[in-house]
Amino acid sequence: MTETRIEDLPGAMSRRDHPTVGVWNRLEGRPRTTDFGRALRVEVRDPLWMLARQWQLGEFRGTDGGSPVTATYSVTASPPGRFRSDTGPDEVPGPSGPLPPDRPLEAVAERRPLPFTFGTEPISFDLRLALGRRWLKLLARSSELRSRRFGERYVELYPIALPDPANPADSARVAHPEVWAATQAVAGRRLDGYLLYLHLKAGGHAADGIDARGQRNELNALGPRLTGWFDDLIDQPSGATAQRPEGDSTWDARRLEHRFSVSAAVPAGGEQVLTAPEYPGGELDWHAFSVTPGGSLGGTAPAPAPINRTVFPAPVRFSGMPLPRWWAVEDGRTNFAAVTPDSTDLARLIFLEFALVYSNDWYQLPCDLPAGTLASIQGLAVTDVFGQRRWITPADGGVGQNRQHWSMYTLNSLGSRDGEPADDAGLLLPPGTPKVATGPALEEVVLVRDESANLVWGVEQTVRQATGEGRSGDEAAAETLAFRRRLHPPAAPDDPHTPVAYQVMSAVPENWIPFIPVHVPGDNRAVQLQRAAMPSEVDATPVRPRTTLLREGLDAGCPYFVNEEEVPRSGTRLTVAYNRTRTRTGRVVLWLSVHRTVGRGERSSGLSFDLLTPPAEPGS
Repeated sequence: MTETRIEDLPGAMSRRDHPTVGVWNRLEGRPRTTDFGRALRVEVRDPLWMLARQWQLGEFRGTDGGSPVTATYSVTASPPGRFRSDTGPDEVPGPSGPLPPDRPLEAVAERRPLPFTFGTEPISFDLRLALGRRWLKLLARSSELRSRRFGERYVELYPIALPDPANPADSARVAHPEVWAATQAVAGRRLDGYLLYLHLKAGGHAADGIDARGQRNELNALGPRLTGWFDDLIDQPSGATAQRPEGDSTWDARRLEHRFSVSAAVPAGGEQVLTAPEYPGGELDWHAFSVTPGGSLGGTAPAPAPINRTVFPAPVRFSGMPLPRWWAVEDGRTNFAAVTPDSTDLARLIFLEFALVYSNDWYQLPCDLPAGTLASIQGLAVTDVFGQRRWITPADGGVGQNRQHWSMYTLNSLGSRDGEPADDAGLLLPPGTPKVATGPALEEVVLVRDESANLVWGVEQTVRQATGEGRSGDEAAAETLAFRRRLHPPAAPDDPHTPVAYQVMSAVPENWIPFIPVHVPGDNRAVQLQRAAMPSEVDATPVRPRTTLLREGLDAGCPYFVNEEEVPRSGTRLTVAYNRTRTRTGRVVLWLSVHRTVGRGERSSGLSFDLLTPPAEPGS
């Protein structure tokens, strides 16, 4: 291969004399030295400009404060030991007692009695049959009792009666096809265990009324096992008396909320009473409580020994926090420049000032506390990088004006003005449970305002059937009305004498219970709501509620009042359901509770008076 030298390269390329000629250009850096140390230092060529910027930002100003290095604190954590229901006749709180340590506070505060009757009408046949089945299992475990066929004798002694389809008093068990079919299936075949349970709880013996013939003691020994099993199965209020048949239930039917108090020992001696005056049910946290100054629930055990610990403070970090170094690249996901607060938006302005100016002035200390305790700080000492040790006092200590109080996660004092925090209230960690399984609603009532009728209605959206399940209130009311019409068919109308007929009032669904405004005794201005009754379309008898929420005091012949402010324009929704959880020890706790939430606004019942309607045609 020979090489050809081209003297006129540009001309040869333009004429394309040598089409195979190629041109290569390469730029290659040639460092003057093999040391890269200075290039990696990223030197600032204008240090005076950097010093000027630091002076403008105030970085040369001394604050005479060093960063904390260690912190030593002493904290006392006292578990609540006493419990009291703050509901009762004439606004008198009930007696206090020990707080069960093996149950979450939600269960003790929310539990309500299980309803087994509405007046003289038996209900809750699911629980009645469960008690009876449990008793028959106890009998079957003994070969001697099983051979004597004692189970059939108890079925005869405590039977489930078959309702009378022609008796209007048995409409709750006959009007609904599912309930009627279930009652027919168990009547005379299964044991009503609740009747036996009542007999045993009243002081009777299991062998009473049974021809035991030598097995009387063995039968009587099974009685406490039945009552103990059912008492442990579902948690119910305790301490029932003639004056307080509901026991230590905390549900205030007038205020539609739970009200109770707990107390814990304090290091200085005595007890700290914490009151939950407006607990709607559901999740129980520290903000539901307030401190009752000078209160007492009968004393508690001495406070435990304080916990002393030395920890290392750590700076507080949050998303979008400005970085402390000038040349650091910040995360752009949080853009504080895009926040445009109004001049009156003080909360947002304060938040921005904290996030942009004082964000690096906050430190956090790890402090592990057991759940279910009232913790109070006995002392806090901080050592900084200069070796100086400072005793830290509360932020609101010694401040006389309420407007200068600063607090976070602190309890206020009951009856104080402007939410003033209580002195030495401490931090409350309620003995609750992290997860609660809630069953389907057995009862659901919505209290709504009807401005057209000038009434408040208690709409029973879900009612409890005799078998124990929940059923739509509209469907249950329609089936009950159809059953009454079959028992009392309307008389055939006479031939119309006029082209119009006069109707006193229109019909309202029977699951709408009215509440009328009445004056508070001794006050000409304050108004409260009293439960009333609408006449039935068939026989003009008063329509009775089908839920325990609206039957308050009905079976005892007492009126039921609700505070007028408890039913706002948005309405109030009440739900009754079972709750189930597992404690830290593994024990399963089951209880029945009421949960209050906000409604969905006003509703109209369509109630009207003095109507002119076309007359009914004969035979229609």
